Amino acid sequence: MNFDDIAETGRRIRAAVGTVVVGMEGPLEFALATILAGGHVLFEDVPGLGKTVAARSLASALGLSFRRLQCTPDLLPGDVTGSYVYAPDTGEFVFRRGPIFTGLLLADEINRTTPKTQSAMLEAMAERQVTVEGNSFSLGTPFHVIATANPIEYEGTYALPEAQLDRFMVRLAVGYPDPEGEAEILLSRVRRRQEAADVPAVLEPGGLAEVQQAVERIHVDPDIAAYCVALAAATRRAQHVAVGASPRGSQALLLIGRALAALDGRDFVRPDDIKRVAVPVLAHRLTLTPQAWAQGVDPADVVRSVVAGVAVPPSISAART
Repeated sequence: MNFDDIAETGRRIRAAVGTVVVGMEGPLEFALATILAGGHVLFEDVPGLGKTVAARSLASALGLSFRRLQCTPDLLPGDVTGSYVYAPDTGEFVFRRGPIFTGLLLADEINRTTPKTQSAMLEAMAERQVTVEGNSFSLGTPFHVIATANPIEYEGTYALPEAQLDRFMVRLAVGYPDPEGEAEILLSRVRRRQEAADVPAVLEPGGLAEVQQAVERIHVDPDIAAYCVALAAATRRAQHVAVGASPRGSQALLLIGRALAALDGRDFVRPDDIKRVAVPVLAHRLTLTPQAWAQGVDPADVVRSVVAGVAVPPSISAART
């Protein structure tokens, strides 16, 4: 698959999802790029903006199997990973797989389940496997998690620890649609004449893996890699920051930058690709000082100031344009 084919496939996927999800072009592009980069997505925004529909639609367009996990306080780790159950016909305990064994798992309202259950997803997100009673089970590939969280309601919720936030390659906010977009949402529902919305598959089963392998061929200049490192390092020295982005943050910048280049039909990464994703990649990886937290400092603003203060490299890739 060449890069023009990837760009065309990306356009078809966004168009298919756009028939159902209105007004989310930017977040959907970043979510698609994250999946092409092999990562996981956290949608954090107020309820009712279509985050669940967007996840289901992406899974359909990408040709992935889809499971939805409604996170609640009484959810147990075994409800996620699966558990051993007794089989009367054989007299043995057999492993029954949980909903995490799928191509794309939607963990809806992930911050409503306990930290113990949240941690059941950590191994799966990092290593594509789960361990139950000492036995490891591969999840296969592709495997991706899209989680949603409500940032405005704290009663009955459990904040995601930094270790789990770091497993998400990006954290995205949807935002309210403009009046025209909101009207189109209503009219789209009227035209469907039903609540359910079907999105046709753009990729055949196995097609996503082929696209992801093609993204791995994207050229990266050493100065682009150094730029990613410089941005992550600058967050560690930034004002208001107690703990900055880890090397996983700089790697995420590079991986999504490659995916954005592929979606644009290019075989190389530009500095602008990195700058575009700096906030969704780095902001949730920062731990603010207590004083900054009390003052209401927004980590996204910290990342924007870091991007403004780090010199953009005179990239060879940029010169190729």
